[in-house]
Amino acid sequence: MQTSGLGDDWAPDSWQRKPVTQQPVYPDAKALDSALARLSRLPPLVTSWEIESLRRQLAEATLGERFLLQGGDCSESFEDCESDSIAAKLKILLQMSLVLVQGGKKRVIRLGRFAGQYAKPRSADTETRGGVTLPVYRGDMINRANFSLADRTPDPELLLRGYERSALTINFIRALIDGGFADLHHPEYWELGFVRRSPLAAEYTRMVESIGESLRFMETLTGGTLGDSSQVDFFTSHEGLHLLYEQAQTRRVPWREGWYNLATHLPWIGNRTRALDGAHIEYFRGIQNPIAIKLGGTVSSDEAIALCERLNPRNESGRLTLITRFGADRIESLLPPIVDAVRRAGKVVLWSCDPMHGNTESLSSGVKTRRFDRILDELEKAFHILQEGGTHLGGVHFELTGDDVTECVGGASGVTEADLARAYRSQVDPRLNYEQALEMALLLSRLMAGKRSRGSTSH
Repeated sequence: MQTSGLGDDWAPDSWQRKPVTQQPVYPDAKALDSALARLSRLPPLVTSWEIESLRRQLAEATLGERFLLQGGDCSESFEDCESDSIAAKLKILLQMSLVLVQGGKKRVIRLGRFAGQYAKPRSADTETRGGVTLPVYRGDMINRANFSLADRTPDPELLLRGYERSALTINFIRALIDGGFADLHHPEYWELGFVRRSPLAAEYTRMVESIGESLRFMETLTGGTLGDSSQVDFFTSHEGLHLLYEQAQTRRVPWREGWYNLATHLPWIGNRTRALDGAHIEYFRGIQNPIAIKLGGTVSSDEAIALCERLNPRNESGRLTLITRFGADRIESLLPPIVDAVRRAGKVVLWSCDPMHGNTESLSSGVKTRRFDRILDELEKAFHILQEGGTHLGGVHFELTGDDVTECVGGASGVTEADLARAYRSQVDPRLNYEQALEMALLLSRLMAGKRSRGSTSH
């Protein structure tokens, strides 16, 4: 299937003729060229038929037949590429999807925000400490977090290390799923200690038991095992920020038209790099992958329509996801006119809500956090705004971890500002811990089932 109708003016490197932002400056051009040449010869991380399968599922989500759950680290760390950490992230996404299936009564698309999320946009190019100014830390794929010239200088070899960590992560996840880790007959495999301590333990346990009973009932009727219950589809995504890296993994494949980014199933464009005439839009418009774009800040209705037309000129279902990220205080004034404009223009999109990024705050100590109630508030408001606008919330986008961190404040587990120092591990943005993430899924599931979540401020 040809998506873009590009003519002859697009190529994997045509973005290099456009204004580009958020790219590192490498002092050694020859070393960069060598690393990119090696990267371009390495095997792809995903396949075109996996990408096309995701696209079909996203098209079904656009019709309201599925729901997109996208989640993972704000920025992955090379050090966290280990079996326990990867399994914990997979567990929490499986738990959340189980809850959403029960509440929403529809199939869930599981899209990990990992296996490539090693580069992050930053608000400044440099950082100053004690009178010393160095390049800002941009993620493990680009430079290192330690504050020294050697560590902060962009290193092209890290692109290869990022590829390798992504491959290890994807292969381990595939092995777990192929081995039955995601079998609905055994949700106890996914335990993270949540059931033992959380105030929501009883509700989650009842939900798991109900699904188990339904599964056993259907298998009794059919006289066999339901094949789809032992394995699930699982896809990867990352922000397509570092365009040289994305270009190196962009290829043609046999028996299909066009170019595929084979570094991930779904790359997205961040709010800081969505300039209509910019390099990121130019690159993304030409790849066959389903793509997403973050909409936040002061994006206008006209801008949103122009982005839809540039990125999905054929208006194909499953191609484009719009991820809103306005903040709980601003979403009610900024989102409705965009929803109305997109509907009136007849643009086919999947609406997803990122309730994390618009609700980040810095405490007097300088620590960044997010408040559970504000995250939930934006999510509920997005749900109702889209419903009132004649469409529906088709997905959510969370920064979360399967670990017992203390980075976001609130939730039933009772994390306070004083608790943040106990286990604040993120080098960039604060994440929901596993209890907060599962609680968020339970509350969203109530919303999808038509029940009011506690503490709702939506109308």
